[in-house]
Amino acid sequence: MAPDAHALEKTYLAIDLKSFYASVECADRGLDPFATDLVVADPTRSPNTICLAITPALKAKGVRNRCRVREIPQGIPYITAMPRMYRYMEVSAQVYAIYLRYVSSQDAWPYSVDEAFLDVTPYQALYGPNARALAKRIIATVREETGVSATAGIGPNMFLCKVALDLMAKHAADGIGQLDEKTFRRDVWFHHPITDIWGIGPGIARRLARAGVYDLAGICATDPTWLRGEFGRNAEWLIDHAWGLEPCTIADARGYVPMARSLSNGQVLMRDYGFGEARVVLREMAWQSCLDLRQQALACDTVGLYVGYSGQAELFGHGGGQRGLGHQTAGEREVTDALLALYDQTVARNVPIRRVCLWLGGVVPVAIAAPTLFDNPVADAREARLAGAVMRARRRFGPNTVLSGTSLLPAANARERNLQIGGHRA
Repeated sequence: MAPDAHALEKTYLAIDLKSFYASVECADRGLDPFATDLVVADPTRSPNTICLAITPALKAKGVRNRCRVREIPQGIPYITAMPRMYRYMEVSAQVYAIYLRYVSSQDAWPYSVDEAFLDVTPYQALYGPNARALAKRIIATVREETGVSATAGIGPNMFLCKVALDLMAKHAADGIGQLDEKTFRRDVWFHHPITDIWGIGPGIARRLARAGVYDLAGICATDPTWLRGEFGRNAEWLIDHAWGLEPCTIADARGYVPMARSLSNGQVLMRDYGFGEARVVLREMAWQSCLDLRQQALACDTVGLYVGYSGQAELFGHGGGQRGLGHQTAGEREVTDALLALYDQTVARNVPIRRVCLWLGGVVPVAIAAPTLFDNPVADAREARLAGAVMRARRRFGPNTVLSGTSLLPAANARERNLQIGGHRA
């Protein structure tokens, strides 16, 4: 396999904001994240709470990123910063606006709150002699205006620039890693563990290991027929990435429309919940998910549920499953009844619960949802009007203005979660 000539002409940057949440907290306090021991975590939660971020200074002391608070060595004094998700989103938007000073919005793709891809192919002559000079200029601007440090990866496609960011930038004096086809095969082909490579998780790594494959070079040496039999369609991108190829462009990423849609809603509970308590939480989540369907003018034809047990109870496996509704609907009563029936039939009664997740599948616009003889259009229209009134009130006065009666029960937590972003303090 060989990339076409046009792909060879491309130059991409992948930029990552270093220890982003912790760096924002340090910047707002006038502190240097490379000299300050700071942890972003909610101190009101238990010691098992996961740290959302730690400063580079703590990482240098051997503290693992995304560790639990109790795992930080007791001999290290540190500052605990309460998560402020709205503030982090605000700074992320500020940084993205800086990127757009250097490239068109059509050549930028925000990958996450702290990472972005830039196609800098047409801009290098304008801003400097090469992509590295442009990357340095962007990084310096971000640091000067936000106080947040950044690293960057450079490559001829989006995969190579991301690998350069993940594997090479952290070891570079200027925080910039760069790969081309030749250096990729020299420096990355035999890299271990293979899970350091973008897109390869523990599950894929275990399946490869069963065939004696432990690195990208091993994938290249493996019979493609076996890979396609083992991974199906996913084998194609696995093979491409092993050779350093990536046909997807930023335009492709920006224009991607999935063939199938679903909505999901999940949470990790802050303590062990009993069967009845977790059922209350599921009912709250179902109500909110149906409001989301109504807000986006969508309908679903399938519901799914996952209930994870706590501690040693994980040995029991998990509860949940999937159930078809028989038609496409956004009806709160029908969706909730189906989810609660799944819960009652599959979840152990006497086992503590720590995780509840639901998803709505077969999602389509209401305008093209196929009607059936068993629909009740009058009841559905009434429910849609009620949902519309709820959403208008919430938009104007806040998410806790109108709640389901379930949310007044002791085990309910929707009122607290409505004030959070991504499950953390806004």
